[in-house]
Amino acid sequence: MINLTSLRVNLKIAASLKRDNMKKTIELGLLLIMTVLLSSCASAPVKTKVDMWQVYDQYFKNAKYVDMTHTISPSMPVWEGFGPPIFAPAINPLSGKPYSYKDEGFEATRYILSCDQLGTHIDAPAQWDPEYPAIDELPATYAIRPLIVISIAGKVAKNPAYHLTLADILEWEKINGNIPEGSVVFIRSDWSQLWSLPGFTKKNRFPGIKLEALKYLHLERKILFQGHEPLNTDMTSTLEGESWLMHNGYAQAEAVDNLDKIPEKGALVMIGYTKFQGGTGGFARFIAICPPDWRYGVSVGEVKDSPLPKMNKALKWDFNLGVRVRN
Repeated sequence: MINLTSLRVNLKIAASLKRDNMKKTIELGLLLIMTVLLSSCASAPVKTKVDMWQVYDQYFKNAKYVDMTHTISPSMPVWEGFGPPIFAPAINPLSGKPYSYKDEGFEATRYILSCDQLGTHIDAPAQWDPEYPAIDELPATYAIRPLIVISIAGKVAKNPAYHLTLADILEWEKINGNIPEGSVVFIRSDWSQLWSLPGFTKKNRFPGIKLEALKYLHLERKILFQGHEPLNTDMTSTLEGESWLMHNGYAQAEAVDNLDKIPEKGALVMIGYTKFQGGTGGFARFIAICPPDWRYGVSVGEVKDSPLPKMNKALKWDFNLGVRVRN
C-alpha cells in the first residue's frame, strides 16, 4: 500500500530540486549573456571627440612646411599656344589713372591672364570632357592628403625624355610599401630646375608618365591625383595619358616645384586653388607638410608671420619688366 505522506514529501523535494536547477540554469544563461555583452563592449572602438586644435598643436605646429609652387610672373614659362600673362596697375575708373599710395593710399594690380593653367596648376577633367567637373566643382576634400614622391630624376638626367613606368612604381612600393588610397603622387624629375632658363617651353624632349603607370596609380592604388614638373603629362602625339585621365574623371597637377626637397613618404600636401566658375583649370598652391626633423622647410614660429615684417626695400612698378619689384 502506498504511503501518501512519504509520496508528498518526495514530490516536494523533487519540485524543489527542479526549481533550483531551473534557477541555476537561468542564472548561468544570464551570466553568459553579460559576459558576451561586456566582451563586445570591450572590443568595440571607443568613440572619442577629436579636438582639431590639439591636432594642430601636436602635429602641425612643429612640422616643416615646403612650398612646391612656382611664382606667376610676366616672364614665366608658358606654352606658346597660350601666351604670357600681362600685369598692369589697376585703374581708378573715376580718374582714369592707376591707384597710388600717394593719392588713394593703396595700389592694386590688373592681371590679363591668357588661360587658367599658368604656372603650377590643376587640370580639371572638364578641360577635355565637359561632362566632368570644372575647377569650381572639385570637392573640398581635396584640401589635405598623404603625399607620395616617386623620383625618376636619376634616369631623366641620362635621358630627358624618360617616362615613369609601372616598374618604377613597383620598385618604389617594394621599398616603401603600397601607395595609400586617396593619396597624391608627385613625380620628381628635377625638370623644374630648368624653369628659369630661356626656351624652357620649347624643349621637345621632356620627362613624362606612361599610360600603364597612370592606370595602375588610379585603378589599382586609387590615388586622388598625380602631379609632375613639366607642363605636359607625356610626349605622345595625342597626349594619351592626359586624355585618359580627363576622360575618366581624374584631375592632375602640372609644373610642380621643389620636389627634391620633399620626402618620398610620410608628408602631407595642402592644396589650394582658384575657384573660377566653369574653369577648366586653376592656379594652385601646393604646400608640403613634412615631419619636424625634416631638413628642409620652416616651422611655425621660425619666421615672423603676424604681424608680417617690413621689407628692406619698397615695392615699385617696373615698366620694363611689367611687374612690381623691390629695388
